[in-house]
Amino acid sequence: MTDLAETSDRELLAAHCSGDPDAFGELFRRHKDRMWAVALRTTRDPEIAADAVQDGFISAFRRADSFRGDAQVTTWLHRIIVNACLDRLRRIKPTSELPEYDLADRHDVHGSTVIRLDVQEALGKIPEGQRLALTLVDMQGLPVAEAAEVLGVAEGTIKSRCARGRTALAELLRDKHGDGYTGET
Repeated sequence: MTDLAETSDRELLAAHCSGDPDAFGELFRRHKDRMWAVALRTTRDPEIAADAVQDGFISAFRRADSFRGDAQVTTWLHRIIVNACLDRLRRIKPTSELPEYDLADRHDVHGSTVIRLDVQEALGKIPEGQRLALTLVDMQGLPVAEAAEVLGVAEGTIKSRCARGRTALAELLRDKHGDGYTGET
């Protein structure tokens, strides 16, 4: 392939499977930041997220020929990364607490930082399925259908998990800040 930057993801994956030594590197370059964000929001731990992204991309590199083409390459990568995150999280002792990290931009005003921390804390208290659905749909902006493919569930399941998750988050935030919680400090 001559110009990898203008080649589609599908063509890059096909080129990788055909032996192009640079094709997968371009896929990695295009998607590493988004996959890192998914992993960090899924695991809530930078070290675990880094390991999961590495595991996921290695798995994708080795099993690229298993891509059936039913979905977009990004959807396929999302699923691999989320599964790598879940595998990493399962290896952690269930009694250990995941550390809290301030993911807010250091230029945020105080109120935005407090809100982000409150939402992060609340996300940690809702069921994993709801947290993953909300992370993919509301935070990463994936369409419901794509989030369903990534998590291997029906679209209706994603919709209900998001609805239940939003309700649970609202209740947790109201409990913390009172009935008048608007997200403003």
